[in-house]
Amino acid sequence: MAVHFDLEPYKTPLLFLAVAGVVVPLFRRLRVSPVLGFLIAGMAIGPHGLGRLEKITALGLPFLGADDNIGPVAEFGVVFLLFNIGLELSLERLRLLRRFVFGLGALQMLVCSAALFGVARAFGLPPPASLELGAALALSSTAITVPVLAERRRLNTMSGRAVFSVLLFQDLMVAPILFATTQFGAAPEAGQSLFWTFGPAVLGVALIVVIGRLALRPLFHLVAAARSPELFMAACLLVVTGAAVTAAMAGLSMALGAFIAGLLLAETEYRRAVELAIDPFKGLLLGLFFVSVGAGLDPLQVVAHPGPTLGIAFGLIAIKTPLIAALALLFGPSRRQSGEIGLMLGPGGEFAFIVLAAAQSAKILSAELAGQALVGVTLSMALIPLFALAVRGGRPSRGKIPAGPEPDELAPASRVIVVGYGRVGQMVCALMRTHEVDYLCIDGDPGIAAQARGRGEPVYWGDATRRDFLESCGLAQARAVVVTMHTPSAVDAVVRQVRESHADLTIVARARDAAHARALYKLGATDAVPETMEASLQLSEAALVDIGVPMGLVIASIHEQRDLYRKELLADESVSAPPRPFVGRRWKKKPAKG
Repeated sequence: MAVHFDLEPYKTPLLFLAVAGVVVPLFRRLRVSPVLGFLIAGMAIGPHGLGRLEKITALGLPFLGADDNIGPVAEFGVVFLLFNIGLELSLERLRLLRRFVFGLGALQMLVCSAALFGVARAFGLPPPASLELGAALALSSTAITVPVLAERRRLNTMSGRAVFSVLLFQDLMVAPILFATTQFGAAPEAGQSLFWTFGPAVLGVALIVVIGRLALRPLFHLVAAARSPELFMAACLLVVTGAAVTAAMAGLSMALGAFIAGLLLAETEYRRAVELAIDPFKGLLLGLFFVSVGAGLDPLQVVAHPGPTLGIAFGLIAIKTPLIAALALLFGPSRRQSGEIGLMLGPGGEFAFIVLAAAQSAKILSAELAGQALVGVTLSMALIPLFALAVRGGRPSRGKIPAGPEPDELAPASRVIVVGYGRVGQMVCALMRTHEVDYLCIDGDPGIAAQARGRGEPVYWGDATRRDFLESCGLAQARAVVVTMHTPSAVDAVVRQVRESHADLTIVARARDAAHARALYKLGATDAVPETMEASLQLSEAALVDIGVPMGLVIASIHEQRDLYRKELLADESVSAPPRPFVGRRWKKKPAKG
């Protein structure tokens, strides 16, 4: 008996997973950004590429058809990207970037929109259509530019911070642009006021902020106490999607709602663990977004109307790039850095699709003009990875740094990572503060982490035995790792993970006894400090000082005994044998005079 299987529900996921499994390894091997690969693959399997075969042959081939709307799912790629950016920023760090966000970002939107409005008017478009087209084309691509800069390690540079700040301001401007679109498209209802127009948006933002302030930390504390990775991941997805949908219902962009939720979570002790949990979803959904952008590109439309489509794509870059570069010079970057900023922000962005679709629905733009603009924007976005390759140099630039301390979310600090915030870890952190050494602490107990964050300590909750979590805490930039956990197996796991990934990093670990210290040295610890040894040294120090031996002499002998004991542990001898007796200098009491 033949069984009928309906491939249709599984076609799009299978296509995307096949593209991700082939495109990413292939383009990484070719040292080309996977973003460009996703765009090309989307164009190939889309309704305007190989999908045309379905219309001709009707063979049921698994290609994207014109009615396969993956846009709503693909939009979550941008949502997760903005949520992750919010996690990296925090409200305090956003304040540090305010010069670029509200200075350069506002000027860029104003000047570029005005210039593009003038060009549209010169081609005979009416003022509303020119305004919409100018505002839509002034936007740049967050979804492509930020991952490309991060992949090439340019996000930590001054130009990278400026690009990111401008993109952030543009994301904040999407809601006002969409509001203006609805106002141009239809006359406001009788008695409608600005309060009722902007009220839902303001209420939506307030709702996200209030619920986030009151509920996020208790929610994650409850989930973290359950010690279930699945529940923690479910809570992360709930927060992202809940904030995004709330913002969308209020008339804002979903990405803006997710960004606000990320900002709120950035101030909590769960920031690093949340960032790690949502990272795979962000990467996969962003890939799906790029595939959807490529699928919307119709090569035949470029051939049929080469003037308008190519003119929009390259004219957009030709107008925006020099304008943005000139504006960037006013904020401190060098000429080369300003050129990089202009080049990365010159192409169009994904939010232009939303604005142009809204303008077409409101009868402000004709379907033909909106379609040509969409193709032009897509072509310009496809050039961003190539522009990133053309940027000279891969090292962080040394331009003039903006006023205020450098924001550490884009320039990771070289700090000491302390694993474990118990009694030993707290003493280590106190001495780090005394000597003004920057540090970050990790603890697996949500209660301890919450109390420490309440006192302003840089403590994060998470599983330090996971190498990816340690990397997310800045292991690559760390000056040293101090492991103070009381469980020997956990100490062993952390030392092993750190040493396998970073051969030259200083690792100081707490050991239970001499046998444990010997094992830690074999795992690669730079120093292993047995609790029993340190207790005996402290007892000896107290006794010698109390009976009148000078403090300096006691400290010298303690250090000598500690060095001798360390050599004993590193020697190829039985660990169970007691350490050799201390043979330091003997201090004789001088005979009394007379």
